[in-house]
Amino acid sequence: MSAVEVLRGDVVEARHAVHIAVADAHGRVVARSGNGDGLTYFRSAAKPLQALPLVEEGVVNRFGISLQELALCCASHEGEPPHVAAARSILSKVGVDEALFQCGAHLPFGPDASQELLMRGGQAMPIHNNCSGKHAGMLALAVGMGWDPVDYHLPDHPVQDRMLREILRWTGLDEAEVVTGVDGCGVVCFAVPLFQIARSFARFSAAAAADNEGPAEIVRAMTTHPFMVGGTGRACTEVMEAAAGKAFVKLGAEGTYIGGIPASGLGFAIKAEDGGRRAVEVALVKVLDELGVFTETAVTTISHHGNPIVYNTRGEAVGEIRPNFHLKFESP
Repeated sequence: MSAVEVLRGDVVEARHAVHIAVADAHGRVVARSGNGDGLTYFRSAAKPLQALPLVEEGVVNRFGISLQELALCCASHEGEPPHVAAARSILSKVGVDEALFQCGAHLPFGPDASQELLMRGGQAMPIHNNCSGKHAGMLALAVGMGWDPVDYHLPDHPVQDRMLREILRWTGLDEAEVVTGVDGCGVVCFAVPLFQIARSFARFSAAAAADNEGPAEIVRAMTTHPFMVGGTGRACTEVMEAAAGKAFVKLGAEGTYIGGIPASGLGFAIKAEDGGRRAVEVALVKVLDELGVFTETAVTTISHHGNPIVYNTRGEAVGEIRPNFHLKFESP
């Protein structure tokens, strides 16, 4: 079984099954570990695809949305002050009010940002939602395309239809082959076999490498402003920093991670079977290392994500979390 293991002392105390698929731009699965056929929701890992129409339809240029703000549209962020400011800036530029947000409210995920908000007597609002950048982008798309922005989150709204079209475009599947549900932030989410997710991001990566304006701009936004994609201490942010522009990555809920390596035209998708974030982050570092993205120094820099130490409440190191799999590369 492909797994991420949790050790206490020398004993494996827990084991997370993980599944990985790596594909190239021709749609070939070139490496795998575990089962790549399982039906898997993109969840927030779809955000780079969902932000793409903002570039291709000229919304970014029309409203002067910055590269940092575009990165936020791809984010599941910590709700830190720069994230909140960027989301509000997008809304201001397109002329819509926060009251139109349909993502629901929660406190910032970043503990410092959450504590600061509460100490000021503030309360959780939709602008603090980790998906507020995506929702700001969806509102911008609605305004830019001349669609009524009200209820942009509903399945029959043109915004959500456009999101589906992007999934079909990059996976190459027919609509009947894509399962839909409702995401944690209220918009439509999409499920396909894991290897199809990998294929979609391989095609996206190849398009970015070929300087196709939309994908290239999305990848540029994410890799030059990785803080906006996640935030302080986040694996997605620190992994992209360590990759030094060679790869883009995006977390999805319930143990999903996707990414691409534009220079080689590869895309990958990872799923922790039990939804464990601690497992999928370890698997992410392992996969990128085996795909040759990191230098030896970079692996050391992000070892707290790739091989975390387990501490007890006394601050003593009592174990570790480690990957126990290797990618199986397919013959050409």
